[in-house]
Amino acid sequence: MVHTVIFASRMANILDQIKAPIRQELKEFEKHFKGAMKSHVPLLDKITYYIVQRKGKQVRPMFVFLSAQMFGPITEATFQAASLVELLHTASLVHDDVVDDSMQRRGFFSINALWKNKIAVLVGDYLLSKGLLLALDNDRIEMLKIISRAVKSLSEGELLQIEKARKLDIDEAVYFEIIKNKTASLIAASCAAGAASTASPEDVLKMHDFGEKIGIAFQIKDDLFDYGEEQIGKPKGIDIKEKKMTLPLIYTLSQIDRKERKSIIRTIRRHSDDRQQVNKIIATVKASGGIEYAQAAMLDYQQQAFDILYTMPDSESRQALEKLVRYITERRK
Repeated sequence: MVHTVIFASRMANILDQIKAPIRQELKEFEKHFKGAMKSHVPLLDKITYYIVQRKGKQVRPMFVFLSAQMFGPITEATFQAASLVELLHTASLVHDDVVDDSMQRRGFFSINALWKNKIAVLVGDYLLSKGLLLALDNDRIEMLKIISRAVKSLSEGELLQIEKARKLDIDEAVYFEIIKNKTASLIAASCAAGAASTASPEDVLKMHDFGEKIGIAFQIKDDLFDYGEEQIGKPKGIDIKEKKMTLPLIYTLSQIDRKERKSIIRTIRRHSDDRQQVNKIIATVKASGGIEYAQAAMLDYQQQAFDILYTMPDSESRQALEKLVRYITERRK
């Protein structure tokens, strides 16, 4: 318990260091984001107020502002990029909770839990449209292209995962395609949109690639939580229960013999609600080296991101981005 508290304190301190170069901009961003969500419909204003009051750590806006600041002064275009990214991200979370029939988000009731699915879908649509209009009204065509590609990727990744989950035939290539589209696309868009407000087209492409590497590492880290022993925000084994094939399990299935592989697939398909059976699968994954394999893959993508980052001139914002990469791959929730 003491170790956990010390670790949490250290991570909070690192987060403060990351925010230092853009602390004032993040404060100003809150006003921009609230303004971007404003509506003349009282119900919408009530729901968007609820969303703003329960915002997360603002990781994506941090990527936007730091990516922009690395190439030049933060401008109004940077604030619009951050709002655009956060509107899209929030819309995707609202829709995800409907698709997953989730009643909670970050420890609070989800929008669909409080206002039902129909309203949640409409709220998600509203947030997405507000983001698109924000770009169009301010003639941010390049940013609109970046975000539109991310929306397309998000949808394709989700549908590919649904399609493959039915047969449980996801191999490593498919897994990486799914997480590149689902998770990495939005972080890549955050870095690219931020850079687009201050940098050259060549640097925008570099920052998109940088964000994609980080996003993949981020998702592998999230997958590893399913096999952890600590309280990390979701129950251990939930991915298996939901029939999600993640990298530790995919690696394990490639290492064991055919009979054991068929047994695990059968268990996931028919008995994923059985806590004892799920624990057996987790034990097999750990024994086969699945955890170490996934950790090595995560660190490899982290290093690929650093290799891109280190081609940029050293600065306070570049150092903060390096810390942010380490933060999201060393987090415990």
